[in-house]
Amino acid sequence: MNRYLSTMVFVCMFAAGAKAQTPEIRFVADTLVVQAEGSFESDPDLGTLTFDISSQDKDLKTAYDKARQSAQRVIDLAVRNGVRKDDVTLGILTMTPTFDRKNRAKSYSVAGQMTLKVRDFSMLGPILDGAIEEGVVEFRSMTYSLQDEEAAKERAVAAAMRSAVGRAKVALGQSGQTLGAVRYANIDVKQIVGVTRLERDYTQLMELAPGASFELNEKAAVSPPPPPFPNVTPEKITVSATVQCAFQIQAGS
Repeated sequence: MNRYLSTMVFVCMFAAGAKAQTPEIRFVADTLVVQAEGSFESDPDLGTLTFDISSQDKDLKTAYDKARQSAQRVIDLAVRNGVRKDDVTLGILTMTPTFDRKNRAKSYSVAGQMTLKVRDFSMLGPILDGAIEEGVVEFRSMTYSLQDEEAAKERAVAAAMRSAVGRAKVALGQSGQTLGAVRYANIDVKQIVGVTRLERDYTQLMELAPGASFELNEKAAVSPPPPPFPNVTPEKITVSATVQCAFQIQAGS
């Protein structure tokens, strides 16, 4: 009984000192609670282009056909530049009528959105330039990301766990005790950061740093075809994870 009380006093005194210096390490009875972070960084390998499709005509079928034809021209352009057909997504085309004073439909607007997933970054420029030169759709944005986000998250978690185990071993190193099995673990993977976004102004082209954006100026007069898209170097993608682990404390030999 006295030995048990001595051990408890030692653990409590050690815990008080550890808490004052490193709040991410706590002793609770025969359990050591450690919090640590880890991250994984990689160059992006997936670019996603988003286009707006729209058409207007007094005849609904004509307006719809124009929108479909515009979408098909973008698909053909993408396929010619190496994009797989299953990497092209065309959203639902919605119809909005415009009425006259007698509440009769005088025209119809059809709008939708299309996304292209580009895995070969050398094709981004030709696709963007081709779409704008043909005037088939409105380019909205481009984002960079990772094809296998789950693998990146797993590497971030692994790095956080290695850090947690290392801290726990250091905390017990001076006490003659050893680290036991994990009794509890809570893992939080933060959102991916560092995705570069590019938006283009059709009337005035400006070269921006990664992460900046262009705003569409609809009131400005349309100028001659703009120069090719600037080469934008995407930032690295970083995935971070935080783990809180409860380790069993084993007595030293």
